[in-house]
Amino acid sequence: MAYKTLLTVVTDQELIAPTLNAAISMAEAFDAHLDVMCLGVDRTQTGYYYAGANAMVLQESLSRATTEAEELVADARQVLGRSDVRWAVDHGVAQLADVGRHVAARARFADLCILPQPYGEGRGVELEPTLEGALFEGGVPVIVSPAAPVSATVAPKRVVLGWNESSEALRAARCALPMLMAADVVHVVVIDPPQHGPNRSDPGGMLSQYLARHGVKTEIDVLSKTMPRVSDVLTRHAADVDADMVVMGAYGHSRFRESILGGATRHMLEKATLPVMMAH
Repeated sequence: MAYKTLLTVVTDQELIAPTLNAAISMAEAFDAHLDVMCLGVDRTQTGYYYAGANAMVLQESLSRATTEAEELVADARQVLGRSDVRWAVDHGVAQLADVGRHVAARARFADLCILPQPYGEGRGVELEPTLEGALFEGGVPVIVSPAAPVSATVAPKRVVLGWNESSEALRAARCALPMLMAADVVHVVVIDPPQHGPNRSDPGGMLSQYLARHGVKTEIDVLSKTMPRVSDVLTRHAADVDADMVVMGAYGHSRFRESILGGATRHMLEKATLPVMMAH
């Protein structure tokens, strides 16, 4: 698999530069086309309008979101114009509850999506449904860039790959293959492997064999769950081995037929200080 179409979504002017710079670096590394979606978000909740509000309130919110989208396009074109990658910019307007659907419609035709960390100070409420739309409805792997600038996103030398034998973790490994093949070492991390089952005597062995046949240099790290959350153990181990990136499956649950991030996945993204590549 090669990354030939990349997508990023911008909804906040303050996040344009770091998000686009990460996406541009990725497009340069893989000679890929970069699509940028500038989305003006109507963050009002129509069900909570005060009594007597009329259509003028809706029109004012829509106009504000349209202006915001046009400003995002102008700023994005300035950043992209300084690069040598092939790119295209599109824009639109969406209500907060409909952000995921708009993002998914574009993400379906991308190989990889690069998005900013959805949690933290100054992060808008629309960043979470943007990520969920790409992952669950769009079905595309996502690299989540941390709030702090990290230079190793494109070509990580040491990668931590969370492995629990789930289909989500396997798909994440497959989607990350171009980067795993270029890494110096990939740590396949197994936390509290099952005591019963066909792989109990060789946890992570079949995955390592699969990766090795692609030329990936792997090490299997079997760890105990010494902290309350698996994500805490994975994050600490990434720091211990001086990793540049974490690769893991994205887990969620259904809410009225819409998938939303599960607690473990959300916690990982809240605490992440490294780029995290996820797939569902």
